[in-house]
Amino acid sequence: MPAQPLIRPATPADLPAIQSIYAHHVLHGLASFEEVPPDLEEMRRRFEEVGSRGLPYLAAVTGNSVVGYGYCNLFRARSAYRFALEDSIYVRDGMLGKGIGKALLAVLIERCTALGYRQLIAVIGDSGNAGSIQLHASLGFLRSGTLRSTGFKFGRWVDTVTMQRPLGPGDGSLPAEDPRTS
Repeated sequence: MPAQPLIRPATPADLPAIQSIYAHHVLHGLASFEEVPPDLEEMRRRFEEVGSRGLPYLAAVTGNSVVGYGYCNLFRARSAYRFALEDSIYVRDGMLGKGIGKALLAVLIERCTALGYRQLIAVIGDSGNAGSIQLHASLGFLRSGTLRSTGFKFGRWVDTVTMQRPLGPGDGSLPAEDPRTS
Protein backbone atom coordinates (compact mmCIF):
# COMPACT_ATOMS: atom_id res chain seq x y z
CA MET A 1 0.00 0.00 0.00
CA PRO A 2 1.45 3.41 -0.94
CA ALA A 3 2.39 5.81 1.82
CA GLN A 4 -0.21 8.40 2.73
CA PRO A 5 0.56 11.84 1.35
CA LEU A 6 1.73 14.67 3.54
CA ILE A 7 -1.15 17.10 4.01
CA ARG A 8 0.07 20.64 4.60
CA PRO A 9 -1.02 24.21 3.93
CA ALA A 10 -0.66 25.04 0.26
CA THR A 11 1.82 27.74 -0.68
CA PRO A 12 2.07 30.04 -3.70
CA ALA A 13 4.83 27.74 -5.02
CA ASP A 14 2.22 24.93 -5.25
CA LEU A 15 -0.08 26.90 -7.53
CA PRO A 16 1.34 25.73 -10.89
CA ALA A 17 0.73 22.10 -9.88
CA ILE A 18 -2.69 22.98 -8.44
CA GLN A 19 -3.64 24.81 -11.63
CA SER A 20 -2.56 21.79 -13.70
CA ILE A 21 -4.61 19.38 -11.55
CA TYR A 22 -7.67 21.57 -11.77
CA ALA A 23 -7.28 22.22 -15.52
CA HIS A 24 -7.40 18.47 -16.14
CA HIS A 25 -10.68 18.16 -14.21
CA VAL A 26 -12.19 21.16 -16.00
CA LEU A 27 -11.30 19.77 -19.43
CA HIS A 28 -12.07 16.10 -18.83
CA GLY A 29 -14.52 15.78 -15.93
CA LEU A 30 -17.84 16.85 -14.55
CA ALA A 31 -16.78 17.63 -10.98
CA SER A 32 -16.29 21.26 -12.01
CA PHE A 33 -18.86 23.12 -14.04
CA GLU A 34 -16.19 25.42 -15.42
CA GLU A 35 -15.50 24.72 -19.08
CA VAL A 36 -12.34 26.76 -19.59
CA PRO A 37 -9.51 26.19 -17.11
CA PRO A 38 -8.57 29.31 -15.16
CA ASP A 39 -5.03 30.49 -15.75
CA LEU A 40 -2.39 30.64 -13.05
CA GLU A 41 -3.16 34.24 -12.13
CA GLU A 42 -6.84 33.45 -11.58
CA MET A 43 -5.89 30.44 -9.46
CA ARG A 44 -3.59 32.73 -7.45
CA ARG A 45 -6.47 35.19 -6.94
CA ARG A 46 -8.73 32.38 -5.70
CA PHE A 47 -6.00 31.05 -3.40
CA GLU A 48 -5.48 34.51 -1.90
CA GLU A 49 -9.24 35.00 -1.44
CA VAL A 50 -9.50 31.81 0.62
CA GLY A 51 -6.41 32.78 2.63
CA SER A 52 -7.74 36.29 3.28
CA ARG A 53 -10.71 34.71 5.06
CA GLY A 54 -8.46 32.59 7.27
CA LEU A 55 -9.82 29.40 5.73
CA PRO A 56 -7.80 26.27 5.01
CA TYR A 57 -6.25 25.66 1.59
CA LEU A 58 -4.27 22.42 1.65
CA ALA A 59 -1.87 20.52 -0.59
CA ALA A 60 -1.37 16.75 -0.60
CA VAL A 61 2.27 15.98 -1.32
CA THR A 62 3.97 12.71 -2.18
CA GLY A 63 7.74 13.00 -2.50
CA ASN A 64 8.17 16.48 -3.94
CA SER A 65 4.97 16.41 -6.00
CA VAL A 66 1.62 17.98 -5.27
CA VAL A 67 -0.84 15.15 -5.97
CA GLY A 68 -4.00 16.86 -4.79
CA TYR A 69 -5.41 19.89 -3.08
CA GLY A 70 -8.46 20.95 -1.16
CA TYR A 71 -9.86 24.04 0.41
CA CYS A 72 -12.96 25.45 2.03
CA ASN A 73 -14.65 28.68 1.19
CA LEU A 74 -17.87 30.38 2.20
CA PHE A 75 -20.93 28.39 1.20
CA ARG A 76 -22.71 31.62 0.33
CA ALA A 77 -21.79 35.28 0.82
CA ARG A 78 -24.89 36.42 2.72
CA SER A 79 -24.31 36.85 6.44
CA ALA A 80 -26.79 34.27 7.70
CA TYR A 81 -24.67 31.59 5.99
CA ARG A 82 -21.59 32.60 7.97
CA PHE A 83 -21.29 29.29 9.84
CA ALA A 84 -21.45 27.14 6.69
CA LEU A 85 -18.55 26.35 4.39
CA GLU A 86 -18.24 24.47 1.11
CA ASP A 87 -15.37 22.09 0.45
CA SER A 88 -13.54 21.52 -2.83
CA ILE A 89 -11.11 18.65 -3.40
CA TYR A 90 -9.21 17.68 -6.54
CA VAL A 91 -6.71 14.86 -7.03
CA ARG A 92 -4.18 14.49 -9.82
CA ASP A 93 -5.27 12.33 -12.74
CA GLY A 94 -4.03 8.78 -12.21
CA MET A 95 -3.99 9.17 -8.41
CA LEU A 96 -7.69 8.68 -7.68
CA GLY A 97 -8.66 5.92 -5.26
CA LYS A 98 -5.42 6.09 -3.27
CA GLY A 99 -6.83 7.86 -0.19
CA ILE A 100 -5.56 11.32 -1.15
CA GLY A 101 -9.01 12.92 -1.27
CA LYS A 102 -9.99 11.32 2.03
CA ALA A 103 -6.81 12.55 3.71
CA LEU A 104 -7.46 16.09 2.45
CA LEU A 105 -11.12 16.09 3.47
CA ALA A 106 -10.36 14.72 6.95
CA VAL A 107 -7.93 17.59 7.61
CA LEU A 108 -10.37 20.15 6.20
CA ILE A 109 -13.07 18.88 8.57
CA GLU A 110 -10.69 19.10 11.52
CA ARG A 111 -9.49 22.62 10.68
CA CYS A 112 -12.94 24.04 9.93
CA THR A 113 -14.30 22.59 13.17
CA ALA A 114 -11.45 24.22 15.10
CA LEU A 115 -12.32 27.56 13.45
CA GLY A 116 -15.85 27.38 14.84
CA TYR A 117 -17.80 26.63 11.68
CA ARG A 118 -20.90 24.44 12.11
CA GLN A 119 -21.72 22.95 8.68
CA LEU A 120 -19.62 21.71 5.80
CA ILE A 121 -21.36 21.35 2.47
CA ALA A 122 -20.26 19.43 -0.60
CA VAL A 123 -21.63 20.57 -3.95
CA ILE A 124 -20.75 17.66 -6.21
CA GLY A 125 -20.92 17.93 -9.97
CA ASP A 126 -22.61 14.93 -11.58
CA SER A 127 -24.93 12.56 -9.74
CA GLY A 128 -22.86 9.77 -11.28
CA ASN A 129 -19.70 10.93 -9.47
CA ALA A 130 -19.65 7.87 -7.21
CA GLY A 131 -16.08 8.50 -6.04
CA SER A 132 -16.80 11.93 -4.59
CA ILE A 133 -20.17 10.89 -3.18
CA GLN A 134 -18.62 7.84 -1.48
CA LEU A 135 -15.66 9.88 -0.22
CA HIS A 136 -17.94 12.40 1.47
CA ALA A 137 -20.25 9.69 2.87
CA SER A 138 -17.22 7.89 4.37
CA LEU A 139 -16.51 10.98 6.47
CA GLY A 140 -20.03 11.55 7.74
CA PHE A 141 -21.68 13.61 5.01
CA LEU A 142 -25.32 12.87 4.29
CA ARG A 143 -26.92 13.42 0.93
CA SER A 144 -29.23 16.42 1.25
CA GLY A 145 -30.45 16.68 -2.32
CA THR A 146 -30.00 16.46 -6.05
CA LEU A 147 -30.55 19.43 -8.29
CA ARG A 148 -31.42 17.96 -11.64
CA SER A 149 -29.86 19.20 -14.86
CA THR A 150 -28.26 22.32 -13.36
CA GLY A 151 -25.23 22.17 -15.65
CA PHE A 152 -24.70 21.55 -19.34
CA LYS A 153 -21.26 20.24 -20.19
CA PHE A 154 -19.85 17.88 -22.80
CA GLY A 155 -23.13 17.98 -24.69
CA ARG A 156 -25.31 16.75 -21.85
CA TRP A 157 -27.23 17.86 -18.79
CA VAL A 158 -25.46 17.32 -15.49
CA ASP A 159 -26.96 17.12 -12.01
CA THR A 160 -25.58 18.65 -8.84
CA VAL A 161 -25.57 16.57 -5.66
CA THR A 162 -25.49 18.32 -2.29
CA MET A 163 -24.22 16.62 0.83
CA GLN A 164 -23.61 18.09 4.25
CA ARG A 165 -21.94 17.28 7.52
CA PRO A 166 -22.24 19.02 10.86
CA LEU A 167 -19.03 20.34 12.37
CA GLY A 168 -18.53 20.28 16.13
CA PRO A 169 -21.94 20.62 17.78
CA GLY A 170 -23.53 21.46 14.41
CA ASP A 171 -26.94 22.97 15.05
CA GLY A 172 -27.18 21.41 18.52
CA SER A 173 -26.31 24.69 20.19
CA LEU A 174 -26.03 28.36 19.37
CA PRO A 175 -22.59 29.58 18.34
CA ALA A 176 -20.69 31.61 20.91
CA GLU A 177 -19.39 34.02 18.29
CA ASP A 178 -18.90 34.54 14.58
CA PRO A 179 -15.99 32.35 13.43
CA ARG A 180 -14.73 35.15 11.19
CA THR A 181 -14.14 37.40 14.19
CA SER A 182 -12.67 34.89 16.63
